[in-house]
Amino acid sequence: MSENATDIGIRRSVIAVAQADNKLKGVELQEENGAVELLWTKSSQGADTDWQHFAVEAGSSVEPAPQADTASDRMVAVGFNSAGMAFYRVSVPAVGKQELAAIVKLQAETLLPLPFEQMELAWRAGRARDGQIGVTMAAARTERLQRFVEAVRSLEPTRILLDCEGIVKAWRTFFSGSEDVAVVVSAGAQDTQVCLAEKGRLSNALVLDMGIEDFAGDATEGQTEATERFTQDMRSVLELFGYARSQEIPIFVLSDGSADYVNIVSSLRLAGLNARVALPEVGKVKAQSEHGVERIYEYRVPIGLGLMALEAREDELNIFERLYNPAGKELKKHWLYSPKVAGVITALALVLLVVVCYAVDLASPGAIEKRLTASGSEADIDLLMQRQKLIKTVALRRPDLLDLLSEVSTSGERGIKLESFHFKMGQRVNITGQAPSNEQLYRFQESLQQKKDIKDVKMTATQSTQSTRSAPSPGAPRGASTAGGSRSPGSRVVKFTITFHYRNFTK
Repeated sequence: MSENATDIGIRRSVIAVAQADNKLKGVELQEENGAVELLWTKSSQGADTDWQHFAVEAGSSVEPAPQADTASDRMVAVGFNSAGMAFYRVSVPAVGKQELAAIVKLQAETLLPLPFEQMELAWRAGRARDGQIGVTMAAARTERLQRFVEAVRSLEPTRILLDCEGIVKAWRTFFSGSEDVAVVVSAGAQDTQVCLAEKGRLSNALVLDMGIEDFAGDATEGQTEATERFTQDMRSVLELFGYARSQEIPIFVLSDGSADYVNIVSSLRLAGLNARVALPEVGKVKAQSEHGVERIYEYRVPIGLGLMALEAREDELNIFERLYNPAGKELKKHWLYSPKVAGVITALALVLLVVVCYAVDLASPGAIEKRLTASGSEADIDLLMQRQKLIKTVALRRPDLLDLLSEVSTSGERGIKLESFHFKMGQRVNITGQAPSNEQLYRFQESLQQKKDIKDVKMTATQSTQSTRSAPSPGAPRGASTAGGSRSPGSRVVKFTITFHYRNFTK
């Protein structure tokens, strides 16, 4: 990303490329004093989705400048297609950051369709409310993400972002998206991305296998059937998002102004949904050449990704964190970390260690005591010893909640889902959750009882109930593309409450 100082202010630019409608689409945005200018747009020819070929075809436009050329350095952001990803929305107890990470991992292990080692996970926590925190989790197969990294490596991207987050960002910035909670519908040629936005951030997403081509043309029997199916799928999506009373939440269908998008909104409104058309505000985008509503809409995904890159927030769903290290982003190391300097320091440390060990070995206990006495009064030494004992006592009295969460998570089999965790000094630890069967629940209780620091495990309440959860694949709308899966809506689960003592903190 360039930050060129001018007489007016700081100018920053970013190139963003994303795959949409079986093409690669790229833009370059430049920001100066809060104003965004669209410098150029470009699409690949035909159904070409070769990232390297696209970079060569676009020439110097998409090639990042050499890192040494700081005056023309530009950031390159690419978008990962969220079709095939799984999004989950869960509520967890409001705890500290480290404890929250442990709980999220525990929840993810019960939700992911594959072992944790084969999946990549990114999550973002919302605000605490009534002792609970809403968490958005995004998961995808590691193998698929690795293939994508290799495909885009030739562009040397500085950021790899989720295209659905770019859609929400574009809606918020250029489609007058100001609602606290809304559903954003972005219809492509053959598929449709449905995104739940809360406070301007992505909370959930799902991809339907129906696109604008299904609604194009005059009204026919086939089109009517497609409209009814789309409406039914949208109802299922809203229920999946947690908004069963679907008429209350606004639905924004991003549009280029053509009649096809009006038909989509009309069908949703006839079904009782609160849908409306959202057109881009061209006046919010400066351009060297004229760009109408159609052009802004066509490049909405890369434009949204570019805006995200310019904003550079730290709470993005960075699912590539473990798999990709952007070029030129290595942290500058202090001179102490230089291999040559480190070698010299190691050699000196070894010499010092030999000298110290030799001196300690020769010194008698009486000599050590004599030197301690010479350095201060006996009262000071006694006070120092008491202080050290106090520090040790406090450390022993401090509960390790991360260790406790780890003990609980390693006790449960796959399918055990922890819903709440309550710890307070002097009270029994209380956990609630659900299990697929009574047998797994009893094995979970026995496994907890065998833990060294967990005693007197009691199951105070169990309740067999009909599962209403349908996330994300089998219960999702027909054609929805996700990487997840869970039990069918007709299965039964066992809800439980378990209490136990943890060391001596709860007695």
